[in-house]
Amino acid sequence: MKFEGIYTPLVTPHTASFDIDKEKFEATINMLIDAGVNGLIVAGTTGEYYAQTSEERVEMMTLAKNIIKDRVPLIIGTGAIRTEDSVFYAEQAKAVGADALLVATPPYAYPTSREIALHALAIDRAANLPVMLYNYPGRMCVNMDEETLDRLGRSPNFCAIKESSGDPNRLHMLARDYPHIQLSCGMDDQALEFFAWGARSWVCAGSNFAPEAHIALYRACAVEGDFTTGRRIMSAMLPLMRVLEQGGKFVQCIKHGLTLRGIDAGPPRKPLQPLNKDDKRQLAEVIHTMNTVINRIEQESAA
Repeated sequence: MKFEGIYTPLVTPHTASFDIDKEKFEATINMLIDAGVNGLIVAGTTGEYYAQTSEERVEMMTLAKNIIKDRVPLIIGTGAIRTEDSVFYAEQAKAVGADALLVATPPYAYPTSREIALHALAIDRAANLPVMLYNYPGRMCVNMDEETLDRLGRSPNFCAIKESSGDPNRLHMLARDYPHIQLSCGMDDQALEFFAWGARSWVCAGSNFAPEAHIALYRACAVEGDFTTGRRIMSAMLPLMRVLEQGGKFVQCIKHGLTLRGIDAGPPRKPLQPLNKDDKRQLAEVIHTMNTVINRIEQESAA
């Protein structure tokens, strides 16, 4: 499977009572497909999968497939501490017709390189679907290092990696030593660098509410090879990225950004709390400024 373009890890909209808002979920999916994203991910970190029951996770992947049909690829996250649970989610994803899996390192358990590989290979045997690996040591405590990647080379299904370490040395290592594993940007403020090193896709939570901006950067860098315009677009996006990453309010910001766009994503599930008024105002201001500047850049480029 070739991963090309913008892949959005979907938020899970909630009602005021924290139930899943299926109507808003469908509205989000349709808005993103109409905006031109290239694929959708269910049960990523942004979707608050860690705060859902197993029944809800299966319900969400089934609902997503029914809404998306075959309009864009659907990728299902298998994140869990126990390998048995990840295998279960992979089997359910295959049953509903997912196009690929997102496979992360089990959190909290602190597995070795060999144990990470055995975990991923068990998922692969259960589902036999294309896999985008997800390296996120900031949440999982460990890296998918060279030993892990070498062990996973025994299966061609491991065809991509979402790299979210923030370490430029890992970016260089992956691009240089593992060209057979498609490189996907998972660190938003390094998107320009990822594209310069050959990444052809970007898994970006901010595209839940600003797909046009993320598509503009991808198009300039990865499609047109215009890194001069790309740097201008990236400069316009950096203030938003700083707001998203500050203070541990990432999911809340993404959900409120979608609400500002007209689809009420509701509150995050506890223990997370909604943004306060100052945070909401700051987010609205940086989104407005970003959109204004990027619209001007694109108009100038088209002239």
